[in-house]
Amino acid sequence: MPSGSNSRLNRRKKPKCPFVFSPNQLKMLQVYRNSSVEWKPAPVVALATSADDYQVAAAREDGSLEIWLVSPGSVGWHCQLTIHGNPNSRVSSLVWCRSGRLFSSSIDGSVSEWDLFDLTQKIALDSIGVAIWQMAVEPCTNPQLNQKQSPKHYENGYVKHRNSESSDSESSENEDGDDSVELHEDHASDNSRIAFACDDGCVRIYIVNDDENLTYKRSLPRVSGRTLSVTWSCDANRIFSGSSDGFIRCWDAKFAHEIYRISVGLGGMGSGSELCIWSLLALRCGTLVSADSIGSVQFWDTQHGTLVNALSNHKGDVNALAASPSHTSVFSAGSDGQVILYKLFMDFAGANDGNITSGVMKKWVYISHVRVHTHDVRALTVAVPISREDAIVERDKKRPRSRSKPLDFSYHKWAHLGMPMLISGGDDTKLFAYSAKEFTKFSPHDICPVPQRPHIQLAVNTIFNQAALLLVQASYWIDILFVREVNRVVSGGAAKTYPVARVKCKASKNITCSAISPSGAVFAYSDHVKPCLFELKRGASSKSPWAVNKRQLPLELPFAHSMVFSVDSSRLMIAGCDRRVFVVDVGSSELVYVFTPHREEHAEELSLAEPPITKMFTSTDGKWLAAVNCFGDVYIFNLETQRQHWFISRLDGHSVTAGGFTPQNSNVLIVSTSSNQVYALDVEAKQLGEWSNHNTFALPRRYQEFPGEVIGLSFPPSSRSSSVIAYSPRAMCLIDFGKPVDGDDNAELANGQDLASKRLHSTLVNGSVNGSLKRKSKESELETKQNSRKNFELCPFRDPVLFVGHLSRTSTLIIDKPWIQVVKSFDTTPVHRHIFGT
Repeated sequence: MPSGSNSRLNRRKKPKCPFVFSPNQLKMLQVYRNSSVEWKPAPVVALATSADDYQVAAAREDGSLEIWLVSPGSVGWHCQLTIHGNPNSRVSSLVWCRSGRLFSSSIDGSVSEWDLFDLTQKIALDSIGVAIWQMAVEPCTNPQLNQKQSPKHYENGYVKHRNSESSDSESSENEDGDDSVELHEDHASDNSRIAFACDDGCVRIYIVNDDENLTYKRSLPRVSGRTLSVTWSCDANRIFSGSSDGFIRCWDAKFAHEIYRISVGLGGMGSGSELCIWSLLALRCGTLVSADSIGSVQFWDTQHGTLVNALSNHKGDVNALAASPSHTSVFSAGSDGQVILYKLFMDFAGANDGNITSGVMKKWVYISHVRVHTHDVRALTVAVPISREDAIVERDKKRPRSRSKPLDFSYHKWAHLGMPMLISGGDDTKLFAYSAKEFTKFSPHDICPVPQRPHIQLAVNTIFNQAALLLVQASYWIDILFVREVNRVVSGGAAKTYPVARVKCKASKNITCSAISPSGAVFAYSDHVKPCLFELKRGASSKSPWAVNKRQLPLELPFAHSMVFSVDSSRLMIAGCDRRVFVVDVGSSELVYVFTPHREEHAEELSLAEPPITKMFTSTDGKWLAAVNCFGDVYIFNLETQRQHWFISRLDGHSVTAGGFTPQNSNVLIVSTSSNQVYALDVEAKQLGEWSNHNTFALPRRYQEFPGEVIGLSFPPSSRSSSVIAYSPRAMCLIDFGKPVDGDDNAELANGQDLASKRLHSTLVNGSVNGSLKRKSKESELETKQNSRKNFELCPFRDPVLFVGHLSRTSTLIIDKPWIQVVKSFDTTPVHRHIFGT
């Protein structure tokens, strides 16, 4: 289909500044803004839903894999973990077996298994010699295994469970009509079968064994053209395959012979070598859905292979299909950026016609379409995530009148417990969630406004004339940038970054984590092989004012999932892939101590049940190290006694998204969870802090429905400050732990944004778009002016924000990126849309 530059993207309307500031507010905080950081997320190429229906796996073109879920008690989606896979392997399909094992196929013919506990990618099957276009896992035919059970408790994705779901109104029909086909008899250990659609025209079947490898079972006869799509019937007796020759073939899964063949074309009228069957979907009602390269979605009777409906609403290739849990609604998506809904209707009036089944004619009807993606949509899946059950009284509560309409407020109305969601992903790198039951009523929700956000770390008051250095982690390199303030005017200001050094790793490796020391003298990163340490110095020559020297690290160190420097920059803490924490002396490059995380108080040996550590924070006095695993457990280590001090189980079953020790009190650890709750933990006393005992479960609703997930905390570098800035890609909020928690106003929230918060907090002056930088005022005057501020005041952003950090107590650096700049960096062009009058 034709494609070109999107005129809507190129002609962006400049929004009005939504904030009003007083002269006193402009004197409170000096804000820098910068948009020069490189950021290029990768397209979403495949999606898969877990067997319990609440986790979604998203594979990206750069070889990485993300696991998305909704924590219990929250509304927004969050990325629980990311696995950096092989960047040279192009993923073509994802399948999630009922045993919990996740597999991906590649164009090079290999199959990988993603270990969600060790955060690694393992080769489950070496290349079979031909490309694998699609995989399909055998559906569960055991009624006891297939029955959904209500979960007894939630453990943030760590303990597998299932959501309760009402049974379908329609009963499954026998697909095998006149043929008596025996059920598959391989019931030993309930091993699943996976069918591969291969480039050489074959469908290969493999068995998922209890070990790490896949076992070859058999191949279906080779056909002309490439086999591009494959799916199983709901009873696992038949396999349907679609090819590039325009045919759909129905196979007997046990005897591997062809039962019938369907010539697709448009409405079943002929086929051609240029017609490709990109996706197939078998429904419980006995209907087979096909999506092809000429933009048609067709519905077939699987009993006789006859056409039921042919609909051509797409203007390009149809790439993906998905069905609602009841199998009465079907969704399609394609290269035109559209997501279309079709519904099943029973025509009782046509009972006297010839094309009937049991006296009722089935008819699939086009309902509506949504187009929020700017590029091709490649993948669809349906999930039933855990989410909060919203009270009806809250949904019916009247909102105050306002000049501007609430933005995307609909998500909070339908995102509640047991609500099926359709997830779409494509070349624009975005993931969107739709209401599967009320698709036409509510607008989609942007799950990840900042896909693959780069890791950014700020080092202030470095040894280089107290200058600020910025570390930016990309997939294959580390950038060190020098930050300089410019445009010191009251109305607005900015900060410029100047490149200092770039350290690259091999193209076959992905950087997993990085860190820069507070002094700026050393920085480190780790790839899939080992961690590396570098020293930054001023160069002697004018041509190269900066020099980077590589330092040696102990050879026995494994590659890391997280790393952090101590406050005095003397030690480097490395969270290895083997679940241990290594403490390295930076000066001597020697291993000082190894911490073994454990749950029991007196355990000394490493438990294989401990998940890997993905986040670490150090206290300002150098005494405490907080390590957080990927499921939300927190381990507190005492760096002075070199022992584990405290284990904190998952806080209300949620993941920890951000954290840090307060400069005012080094014994207080502040953490934010995926449900947008804030906890103050007294590390020394091994208990919740006094602030949390009074306020954690009484936070303002405007903060609990924070626009987006809190991804970072920024503390002012002052021992007298009791505040912190919590930020998401969409907004930021200042929390003062020395002030009482203010209640909500009467204003209702719109998409998590408080409409009454347009008057910005005194310390968040115009942080979303235009910042200003002014000379520092005295701390006494600043505290006097801040006494009138309101706690938990929200400040929404206009552009996606990557990082917020304090340069000093009275100045803040904000790294944002207009989405239009990100779109221009994509390799693929946006879908062309004709706009009237242009």
